[in-house]
Amino acid sequence: MNLEKSKGYRQVIRWLKSNKKKPFKFQTDAWQYYAEGYSGLVNAPTGFGKTFSMFLAVVIDELNAETPKKATGLKLIWITPLRSLAKDLARAMTEVCTALDLDWHVGVRNGDTAQAEKLKQKKQMPEVLIITPESIHLLLAQKHTSGYFNELKCIVADEWHELLGSKRGVMAELAISRIKSLLKEKHPERLLRIWGISATIGNMDQALAVLVPYEDVLKIIVVADLKKKIDIKSILPDHIDMLPWAGHLGHKLAYKLLPVIAKSKTTLIFCNTRGQAELWYQNLLKLDENLAGQIAIHHGSIDYELRNWIEDAIHTGVLKAVISTSSLDLGVDFKPVDTVVQIGSPKGVARFLQRAGRSGHSPYETSKIYFLPTHALELVEAAAIKEAARTQNIESREPVIMAFDTLIQYMVTLAVGDGFDAEKLYAEVKQTHAFSELEPGEWSWMMQFITTGGDSLTAYNEFNKVVFEDGLWKVKSRQIAMRHRLHIGTIVSDAMLKVKYLTGGYIGMVEESFMARIKPGNSFTLAGRVLEFVMIKEMTVLVRKSKLKSAITPSWMGGRMSLTANLGAILRQKYNETLSKKHEDEELDIVLPLFERQAKVSHVPNDDEFLVELIKTKDGYHFFAYPFEGRQVHEVMAALIAYRLGCIKPISFSIAMNDYGFELLSEQPLPLNEEHIKTLFSPVNLGEDIVASINATEMARRKFRDIACISGLVFQGYPGKYVANKHLQSSSGLFFNVFSDYDKHNLLLRQAYDEAFYQQIEEPRLAAALHRIQSSKVVIVHAESYTPLCFPIKVDSLRENMSTEELSERITRMTAEADKAETKPQRRKKNDHQL
Repeated sequence: MNLEKSKGYRQVIRWLKSNKKKPFKFQTDAWQYYAEGYSGLVNAPTGFGKTFSMFLAVVIDELNAETPKKATGLKLIWITPLRSLAKDLARAMTEVCTALDLDWHVGVRNGDTAQAEKLKQKKQMPEVLIITPESIHLLLAQKHTSGYFNELKCIVADEWHELLGSKRGVMAELAISRIKSLLKEKHPERLLRIWGISATIGNMDQALAVLVPYEDVLKIIVVADLKKKIDIKSILPDHIDMLPWAGHLGHKLAYKLLPVIAKSKTTLIFCNTRGQAELWYQNLLKLDENLAGQIAIHHGSIDYELRNWIEDAIHTGVLKAVISTSSLDLGVDFKPVDTVVQIGSPKGVARFLQRAGRSGHSPYETSKIYFLPTHALELVEAAAIKEAARTQNIESREPVIMAFDTLIQYMVTLAVGDGFDAEKLYAEVKQTHAFSELEPGEWSWMMQFITTGGDSLTAYNEFNKVVFEDGLWKVKSRQIAMRHRLHIGTIVSDAMLKVKYLTGGYIGMVEESFMARIKPGNSFTLAGRVLEFVMIKEMTVLVRKSKLKSAITPSWMGGRMSLTANLGAILRQKYNETLSKKHEDEELDIVLPLFERQAKVSHVPNDDEFLVELIKTKDGYHFFAYPFEGRQVHEVMAALIAYRLGCIKPISFSIAMNDYGFELLSEQPLPLNEEHIKTLFSPVNLGEDIVASINATEMARRKFRDIACISGLVFQGYPGKYVANKHLQSSSGLFFNVFSDYDKHNLLLRQAYDEAFYQQIEEPRLAAALHRIQSSKVVIVHAESYTPLCFPIKVDSLRENMSTEELSERITRMTAEADKAETKPQRRKKNDHQL
């Protein structure tokens, strides 16, 4: 059909003209494809009206209809990953409906929606429902919900890139497959369109295939031929010595941020951790007392009502600056925000561009973002990010597949609702991307699991959740149904573990994901003490004093965000360009003296080289390696290399790492040459060596806690009376042991090991890094003292052992030693030598 001649299209164009606006080509293309019955994905820069590309497509279709414009039930489901987006979306959509004289009600349904509003929706669904993945599943868990979708025309997944790489995305896939099936069964003539919206995503074709995997649907990707103008500026030191070689806060350049805040309407300042945000808030107030009452902090630990007030204050321009973590990464359109500041490395290109898009959130405005480095080497990351933004080298989001815990939860959700036909549901689920490889045997196992508890839990009535009645599988127990509804969702918080001496006395807290990597007998540092790990009992880490002088340092969630593969690759290129001076990056000009120093005392690795630095100090023998693959990969790689070295010669190591490389510190020398390095970093027998080098069973056990919660194996408690994390861990640990001993083919057990390997260990990325190292030229350097490259790794390993004052003194001493060593000639060997 020729959409431009339709009455709905003309009406929308008249309304836009009255507001002195006209649609972009990608918007009219989306409207046309929608009218022709296509499903698809809209990809456009932030601020260009992606929302209206789909919302107005549905509106035009309605305005073109023959029937009178009156309330008739649910027409559009709009899935959003964040509650904070819903309020703004509803307001914008309601304004459009009012202006076009369309009698539609826009409703919101999420965890913040009042019970009275939910009851009202149950009696009469709004025409547009803005909803989270969890709330859709809660809707499906109600009785007689199939009638809600009789008039449904379209499902839109907003910010699809955010959902794609998580189990929440799997929840969206399953809900869409169910609604599509219900509609096809009752109204086979009805065409349901499924669309996704995304701004920053590298794998668009795959993103569409995951959202719309159905063969009976016409599919299209609508890409906006528009480029968002992004002005990326680095806040540069006057000279390189102003910046430390290592650090996390960036306070040395804080005074240079004050003029940026002063000349902007509203500035969003993004930090990577909550602690960093709190410290920056205090520091800015200390530098300028006039900012009191004009700046605020926004992050996930802040009360919901206060966060709402802050968001409203940004909208109205009351606040001059807001210091935030990722809580303001997405979505809401803050008109007064004209400047964004990123403190330290964002670790990924997509995250940086997403944050940049919070400023200049209109089509022809320029998004302005400043990069404030926290240490000298982050200037190279600033140059790398600029390059990636210029070439649109954006990371892919890998979709989650075979999440059995999410599927089991979904099956019980449907059984709590109207019930399901097992054969029909299997066919539905097989159509989704997440479960396209699901085997009949695996489906049978899950059916047995939700009906009897499987082979190992048959004797316990509480696991006989689903029964067969009137041709359908249903949950008949009101208690089981109520408990299940309370915990629909896939977000399970990472637990904190108390650390306590065997003899009594608490030391502090660590995240359980860190402890998952530690084997009994290994040592780690906390509160300035070196501790030997004995065991974990009821979510408490029991330790004794260690005889070692140094050990592994805990890595914390916020500070553990890892460099993406894309950014790591560009970073290696920028290292080459720094000394060659074949670049136009002011950041590389500033950092040049540091690289000249690195070249003098060691070596600056080319893109096709792999650098290993060997240094002897009074602390021992240091082995530094630089794969540039991110902290998480380096953490596992370091354990792997330590294990392989231990197989050659019994030796113990302490390990430290950052995004650029890792350190192994031992008390004994070790013979090494280029051939040895290639063997140590070989991808051969990788799986077996990983299992041997880290506590894979313990990692899987920790993953199993979340899986047990999501699949309903353990009950998490009632609102206000949640089960303590230690009891959840204890209960899930019992199941893990039972399944390991008596049910080796348990799918949840298999999933726990898969998640440990592919998500926590990142085995595919680790293997790719090892293959790249094999084809690289190995450069082994004997350095006289710490080099600019290894210095940040060393400082990170010291940070947990010392107070701030002690650390500062130690860094000053190390820098002085490095200065002294620089006057000595470097030694580089390619033959056998002693570490």
